[in-house]
Amino acid sequence: MPKSTKETQNAESGQKTAKKAGTKTSSAAKKSSADITKPRRTNIPPTKRRNVDARPREYLTPAEIKQLKIAANNSGRHGFRDWLVITIMYRHALRVGELCDLLWEQIDLRKGRMNVNRMKNGDPSVHYLEEDEIRALRQLQKDYASPEYVFISQRQDRLTNRTVHNIVAKCGDLAGIKFPVHPHMLRHSKGYQLAARGEDTRSIQAYLGHKNIQHTAMYTKVDPRKLKGFGRD
Repeated sequence: MPKSTKETQNAESGQKTAKKAGTKTSSAAKKSSADITKPRRTNIPPTKRRNVDARPREYLTPAEIKQLKIAANNSGRHGFRDWLVITIMYRHALRVGELCDLLWEQIDLRKGRMNVNRMKNGDPSVHYLEEDEIRALRQLQKDYASPEYVFISQRQDRLTNRTVHNIVAKCGDLAGIKFPVHPHMLRHSKGYQLAARGEDTRSIQAYLGHKNIQHTAMYTKVDPRKLKGFGRD
């Protein structure tokens, strides 16, 4: 092959190589530019705050429970229902799902008893109703007239977990409690209240429906007031 032909082919090959390299460089530059101008996602949900960062404790004091119920009763059109929601949840240590699933067939107003069906594989039990609860439940039957679920919405639907969360959170704000309040705090509050009254651990376990007594032990830790004077000589 003549020398001039080889030189021509080599030159053409070099031009093609340079053209490809230029194309790659141009593509990389465009990609880099696109990355810079591409808007960042802003719809990523925020990371949930840890409980210890959101509030100083996971229970309410008896005084705060009283404030919460007063706020519920004065909260508006459904104030009476919301007061009873908080009262029943607290007194019977109900989880939010247990309250929403509560049926009239579980309640015997004549005998003043309520069959409590526990979630999380908990043990069911029979709770006794106080006189004011019986009167309030009778009134609720008249006001909301539901043949199935005890607590219903204005549209005659079963209250949802989210609605109960909103009720408790709103009442916490109205009561002036300085940290966010959620429904499960009512269950914890009852556990601590029973322990502070000196009830035995087994009875608290049965009332709360715990399968494992270790879950009850958190409420029965020694009250620091009982340690007063231990340091004396």
